[in-house]
Amino acid sequence: MLEITALKRILASNNLVRLFSFIVLIFFAKFAFILTVNSGDYGIYSGDYVTSAAERARILDFYTSVFENLIAERFIDSHSKSLCLEPGSREEIIALRDVGVENAIGVSRKRSLPLILQGTALRQPFDDDSFDFVFSGVFVLERSNEPVRFALEVSRTLKPGGFFVVHTKAIDSYSLNSLLELFNWCILIDSREINGLGFSRIREVILMKESETLGHGENDDKEGECYVQHYKRELIQNLEPLISEEPLKPGVTLKKNVRNIRYVSSMVDISFKNRYVYVDVGARSYGSSIGGWFKKFYPKQEKSFDIYAIEADKAFYKEYKWKKRVTLLPYAAWVRNESLFFEINRKAVRKSKEKGIGLGKDQAVQSTWNFLSNLDRIKGFDFANWLKKTVSKRDFVVVKMDVEGAEFHLIPKLVETGAICLIDEMFLACHYNRWKRCCPGLRSSQYRNTYAQCFNLYSSLREKGIPVHQWVSGNK
Repeated sequence: MLEITALKRILASNNLVRLFSFIVLIFFAKFAFILTVNSGDYGIYSGDYVTSAAERARILDFYTSVFENLIAERFIDSHSKSLCLEPGSREEIIALRDVGVENAIGVSRKRSLPLILQGTALRQPFDDDSFDFVFSGVFVLERSNEPVRFALEVSRTLKPGGFFVVHTKAIDSYSLNSLLELFNWCILIDSREINGLGFSRIREVILMKESETLGHGENDDKEGECYVQHYKRELIQNLEPLISEEPLKPGVTLKKNVRNIRYVSSMVDISFKNRYVYVDVGARSYGSSIGGWFKKFYPKQEKSFDIYAIEADKAFYKEYKWKKRVTLLPYAAWVRNESLFFEINRKAVRKSKEKGIGLGKDQAVQSTWNFLSNLDRIKGFDFANWLKKTVSKRDFVVVKMDVEGAEFHLIPKLVETGAICLIDEMFLACHYNRWKRCCPGLRSSQYRNTYAQCFNLYSSLREKGIPVHQWVSGNK
């Protein structure tokens, strides 16, 4: 009797151990499954795999409704060979097949046969002109590091006359036009807001590939004044107002104004751009406007910017030697390629170079035609021409300019050549004959221009549709 009781206890203990081991195994299996799928970017929108039946049903209902509407509008039919780019779940392809589009497939980093093949939106494992219909869900295009290549790959695999439909959370007109510039080989059929999955509203853009893929060059503006599109002009009315009256304490007033700036990238989505570029003209030290302002405060929307520092003063060159993604151009921005002469107050520069935005004091640049003795010789380069060769309309370009009076030469050249239209946002320090602190009623003779001329310069740029802000000048 005692042996039987002991045997029962042993069996019960073994069963408990087995049950516990089974539960632990299930837990770790589920954890490993979720971890594996997450690493493969299989999220609904953000990389999280769909595990619950209720969530799968909700996603399936959403895409079924989307594709049923597209079928009703004849953008897709049962005979359409269709592709979903990096789908967030298998339900995208299942929904297509459920509405009668049997020849539907997806492509993603992790394959899930027979619905999803291995590949990416940038490297589709298909022949040219393979599909009648291509679909891209929310965040697929936004998160691409190479949107131009993304667009070219869609162009390659989509048949002429075929439809490309993209969903995006960006619903402002700026982002729409940026997207259309990427897919300029397509005709815009429709752009509309719809109820999204997990978002209040999203934009659905329907494009059709033209029979002959012409496309536009990246810089198809010819020499001469350019036209700023209406969607960029609309941003001007939302910028902070310009200071029309000359401030009694310009340093204090303009620094306060910097804190009130309404940045373009805080008003619109900048996702659909090929590159993100910041050009600091008159950069001085790295800790001035690049490290002290742009890196810390400019709203970049998690984009990585290529930075160009244009600085003629050799005293700052060592600071840029080991800075990643910062290219130093050791020249002075000018209207042509020629030698220039200027004088630097070395003591003033070194004393104030780390104190923040726009500090340091360079004298106005002199051309070789106005040679002055005892001045440093530097190389000036055609800034407008360089800008047109370096960036394109598909890039998002931010320019800060603090050039000690040369802005009255550089800005007209940018406008004249059309290079000004490549700039999405500009921060301009304008230099004028300020009142002397020591002597009431007397103005500094360092600069010829007046505050009224500076205000007119800002106003004229905004009238042309260029989002320009009043910046803190380097002079005191």
